[in-house]
Amino acid sequence: MFLRRVARPLMMMAKIKETTGIVGLEVVPNAREVLIGLYTKTLEEIKAVPEDEGYRKAVESFTRHRLKVCQEEEDWEAIEKRLGCGQVEELIEEAQDELKLIGHMNEWKPWGIPDDYECEVIENDAPVPKHIPLHRPGPLPEEFYKTLEAVDTGTLKDAISSSKKEDPEITSGEAQAK
Repeated sequence: MFLRRVARPLMMMAKIKETTGIVGLEVVPNAREVLIGLYTKTLEEIKAVPEDEGYRKAVESFTRHRLKVCQEEEDWEAIEKRLGCGQVEELIEEAQDELKLIGHMNEWKPWGIPDDYECEVIENDAPVPKHIPLHRPGPLPEEFYKTLEAVDTGTLKDAISSSKKEDPEITSGEAQAK
């Protein structure tokens, strides 16, 4: 009885996470420290990507923000709440995946493609298996083809003016009657 009265409030104060509630995702007791280490390593490794690349800018931006939150907050619940990106264990997996991706990006160097590079498109007319749904868009409206033709012929302004409705414009002082 004594232990229940003493231990339970202490456990509540420590906010020990017992489960993530996600199958296969174990609780990380020192998640804050792990995240700080992963985010610091990410910021170091992303420096190998050229500074003007969008990928580097995006990774640096969200990683700095997440690192700052982890450094400011001591509690895993506060980190989860401020970041709003899931549980700290999920954030750890994301950070590990990002580190792997940075390694692949440095290997592949997708930013080194010359401006005049042309990609060959290969169309495969093989039949699609029946268990795979066909994602074919429906037909485009006739208005689209008229606009496309107007762009090609240089008469877009005429097409726009003829497609406008003849309803009078409402000025800010008038009320719209319905």
